[in-house]
Amino acid sequence: MIEKVVGIHEAGQRLDRWLRKAFPQAPLSALFAVVRKKKIRVNGKPGKGPDAVQAGDVITIYENLPTDAEPAAAPINANTGWNRPEPEVDPRVVIVERFPDFVVLDKPSGLASQPGSGQKLGDSLIELLWTWAELEILDFKPALVHRLDQETSGLIIAALSGVGVRGLNTLIREHEVRKEYLALVAGHLKDSQGSIRLALDRTDSAQGAKMEVGAGKEAVTHYKVDRVIGPWTLVRIRLETGRMHQIRAHFAALGHPLLGDGRYGDFAMNREVRKTHGLKRLFLHSALLEFKWNGKVLRFEADLPEELRRVIA
Repeated sequence: MIEKVVGIHEAGQRLDRWLRKAFPQAPLSALFAVVRKKKIRVNGKPGKGPDAVQAGDVITIYENLPTDAEPAAAPINANTGWNRPEPEVDPRVVIVERFPDFVVLDKPSGLASQPGSGQKLGDSLIELLWTWAELEILDFKPALVHRLDQETSGLIIAALSGVGVRGLNTLIREHEVRKEYLALVAGHLKDSQGSIRLALDRTDSAQGAKMEVGAGKEAVTHYKVDRVIGPWTLVRIRLETGRMHQIRAHFAALGHPLLGDGRYGDFAMNREVRKTHGLKRLFLHSALLEFKWNGKVLRFEADLPEELRRVIA
């Protein structure tokens, strides 16, 4: 058992951060386990990672952790026996804002939201977020409450507590989360704003899943023209429903496929845009999320990434 008292200059910081500073020689995995297994007490009560410590708090740890005088051995890889470095946060985990119950992230294009076939183990946003949670010594395994296609960039939410999972899932199910996207589509739309109401049904094949228009469940997409750019149109889109590939399938059905869309788009157009403007990805970006949490309206925005801004420029 180890007992420490929080100093006056340590007050106000999170318990997990205090642990990392108090035991710099301890492996992060050991500190994470102390919190997760409830082997830490603050003034006799179980401590949680996000809790703020105060001057004079008595921290009791029912585990042997190395101190500065007792350097910890580097963790050993069970498969090779060689020392391995502590995990680091992947630079693709871009945090827009963090709250006790959830975190808002800005996902880059090319990174899958969830693990899937054909993907390298550990190379999805949620898996990278699990590593981040371990480094932050969280006592909850993050969970995405909605998804973005692998080629889509922008805002996405992950819950950091059971309260977050239940509350955010309820908001999404009741359409209380405002989601807005920016997309560059082929041609000029007939109307400057409108709604697309076309049913979508998922079909699976060797080439992958795809949404067929005209059958299945109703899907609703609202749009407003942002500006015309040569032969294309930049469109601001708000989703009322959240079906797989909804935006891509809906605009393709109108005859205005998204630029860079290899599944629903125009192959010749995509090849030309790639050659002349360097667009190597789908032009679809989750630009805005807005919802009410604990009585307060929260609004998050993410600018277009550089590779999309270059195309517009």
